[in-house]
Amino acid sequence: MVLFRLKLHHIGIVVKNIQESLGELTKFLNFESTTVPTLVGSQKVNVCFLKTNNVFIELIEPAEENSPISAFTAGGGGFHHICFEVDDIQKEVEKMVKNGARIIVEPVKGFDDRLIAFLLLNMKNTNCNLIELVETK
Repeated sequence: MVLFRLKLHHIGIVVKNIQESLGELTKFLNFESTTVPTLVGSQKVNVCFLKTNNVFIELIEPAEENSPISAFTAGGGGFHHICFEVDDIQKEVEKMVKNGARIIVEPVKGFDDRLIAFLLLNMKNTNCNLIELVETK
């Protein structure tokens, strides 16, 4: 049996405005580094990564009115997803689908020109059903 590497990469938080949220967060917390907000065209969002040890916090704001997260900001935003880094995104997606997950976004180029995919897991006891996978560089 071949085991695939599964590593927590980041926690995604939807915000209305990255710059305003970044100002609030850095007022209270220190981060090792932050990235400049960049556009992820395939998802119609701008993202900014805040480094904390080996895990990032990703701030996500809609880049367009019809962004997939626009409706989420109407409710004030907040926790959105957990992202895991994997060696082979296709195999991980197939495994999750076989176990009952539903693909929300097929593997597509995302941040850092890496393949990403979003899956909705069928978990009744855990309020954390949206998972992003990102393929290792």
